[in-house]
Amino acid sequence: NKWTGMSHVLVKEELLARAARRFQLLGEPVRLDILNNLQSNGEMNVQELVEATAQSHANISKHLRLLAREGLVSRRKAGLYAFYQIDDPSLAGICLLMCGQIKNEDNAIT
Repeated sequence: NKWTGMSHVLVKEELLARAARRFQLLGEPVRLDILNNLQSNGEMNVQELVEATAQSHANISKHLRLLAREGLVSRRKAGLYAFYQIDDPSLAGICLLMCGQIKNEDNAIT
């Protein structure tokens, strides 16, 4: 094994728990749908996300709170509305990388 005897690790241990939390957040299809819509459309309010995802207002709000708490999206208040946008530039790359790999695997099967 080429890794045997190496004295360094790929990711420092203290970052693993934070990375696991992020991956756990990204493991929920509704949150991925929200992020996909925000990536495609830019800033959106809760009602626009409700319409785009066919989810309830309460469900979208809950998922946005979780994403905002982890710093994946940011919130801007304007009058009665709260607008959300992606606040982590690595999200698009992560999703494209994973979806590209899945597509390659599907193409290899057919």
